Amino acid sequence: MPHWIKRTDFWVRRRASLPLLLVGLLAVLLLFFNEETSMRLNMAYDQEIRDLRKQIKMTSDSAEYYRSKREAILHGREDLEEVAREHYRMQRPTEDVYIIR
Repeated sequence: MPHWIKRTDFWVRRRASLPLLLVGLLAVLLLFFNEETSMRLNMAYDQEIRDLRKQIKMTSDSAEYYRSKREAILHGREDLEEVAREHYRMQRPTEDVYIIR
């Protein structure tokens, strides 16, 4: 047996008692495997937080897009006409519109 293992074994026998080690091991097991504080649950929560942050970023990006579209429609006649024609299929009274799918 290597020398450092013998020294570690000797130190553990002199400094620590078996009940103290068992209580410490029990505390560690409860911290890691208890349902409310388990590492698995914490990792799942971290993944959920990352997913929600991605959703927030996508939502704020799309909100910014629609905000800029709204401003363009409010301040520009060409943009308003484009939206009316493309999205709502509006036309002038003298025009014929053909929809190709």
